[in-house]
Amino acid sequence: MSLGTSTQTESPLARGVIFGISALACLVIAVVLYAFPGRTTATEPGVLPTLNAVLNGSAGTFLVLGYVMIRRKHRALHRACMLVALGLSGAFLVSYLLHHAQVGSVPFRGTGLIRSVYFALLIPHVILAAVIAPLALFTVYRAFKENFAAHRKIARITFPIWLFVSVSGVALYGLLYHWPV
Repeated sequence: MSLGTSTQTESPLARGVIFGISALACLVIAVVLYAFPGRTTATEPGVLPTLNAVLNGSAGTFLVLGYVMIRRKHRALHRACMLVALGLSGAFLVSYLLHHAQVGSVPFRGTGLIRSVYFALLIPHVILAAVIAPLALFTVYRAFKENFAAHRKIARITFPIWLFVSVSGVALYGLLYHWPV
């Protein structure tokens, strides 16, 4: 996988750690979602799914703020916003795993056209959520290593994907728990 440059900018150890963390996160998510049978028939989202949506939406907000800050050349504010977005995304992952460890996979109950819309949004969300983990980690790693040319190249790929995953996560929450209104 090319991560924004034609030459490797990370040590083999850094690459291994980033890919290892990303693969482990995907594996844990898959196990929690599919190995834990659903143990609830509640139609209300409860605290954790709502928290997940808030964390996702907040991460998206800080991503946009970080983008605005770097466009205005406020590097310290950009760095702070992006680290907050990363922290919020990490907190989301923990909350997401806790929720699904308790309830298993939550089926979508909508029918007709809205069901097609839900899955049309869900499929790229899931795929890109798996892709964003290593992209975000490589992007942050390059910034911390002060390899700003490589950081900018990968950030141009990372930002729109990460923003899509954050925003689509909130939309999926709305469809899953609040459709029809």
